[in-house]
Amino acid sequence: MKNWILPGALMVALGVLIWKLDAVTDLTADMVDSRPKVVIDTPNAYANDDDFIYVQKSKDFVPYSRQDILNIFYSIFDNGYETFTFYCPSEYASCLNDIEEITSNQTMITDIGNYVNPFNNFTNIKVITDSLGEVNVVITKTYSQSMRDAIDKELDRIFAELFVEEMDINDKILKIHDYIIDKAYYDMEDHENSGNAYGALIDGRAKCAGYADAMALALSRLGVVNYKVASEKHVWNAVYLDGKWEHIDLTWDDPVVQEGATLTDTIRHKFYRIDTDTLLSYDTLEHNFDMNVYIELR
Repeated sequence: MKNWILPGALMVALGVLIWKLDAVTDLTADMVDSRPKVVIDTPNAYANDDDFIYVQKSKDFVPYSRQDILNIFYSIFDNGYETFTFYCPSEYASCLNDIEEITSNQTMITDIGNYVNPFNNFTNIKVITDSLGEVNVVITKTYSQSMRDAIDKELDRIFAELFVEEMDINDKILKIHDYIIDKAYYDMEDHENSGNAYGALIDGRAKCAGYADAMALALSRLGVVNYKVASEKHVWNAVYLDGKWEHIDLTWDDPVVQEGATLTDTIRHKFYRIDTDTLLSYDTLEHNFDMNVYIELR
């Protein structure tokens, strides 16, 4: 009988080891991998959570390539974080240099921000790194909480006023396009908030960025995939509808027309839901955008 005690105990121990193999493997991996773990908080209410050709949502926030870095910054912005910390792995030797190159390029970092909901976009980002590969990102948002609350309340009112149950998505987008143009005029004097949706929707005056932000917020509320497009001189909207990408430019659809001695603020649809060839046939100066960034619009 005693001769069976030791083999029996070994069999039991082996069975427990096999049963707990995954846990033991994970524990061993954690002991070998001494890198700090990234804390990934829940995205805020304005996250779009969309993937595009140029940038995609990051799954683990660990970069192994330049594209991973682009994806991480897009994900930080899209999730609405105000601070975030991630780490460069030792096997990615140029990681910190690539982060410096990307974040010091204002055009590149602005292009990434154009893919997110305007409420999650930023006026400034600060990136602090150390020699061990820690990367701390601090974000200053474009919109304060009070501005977001006021705009949300106004959009609630606008949607309730404009939309009826039988309207399809195309009717709703046209309605909101015309409403914003009718509400706002192009601000030639650079008033406060003209560059954001507050100026367009509440103050009634806007620059191109204000028109584009207002439309982007409305499109996102409607569940329509969209982003802003920027050239060196201008900003407008791209929208995915009926299986294709199209341009909508509220600024150029809101001209002030001179009729004799009278200036009339009017609404037109020349730049409403058009393809890239049509857009560039109208204008190649202000609308000459980077097709290596806004790839869906090629």
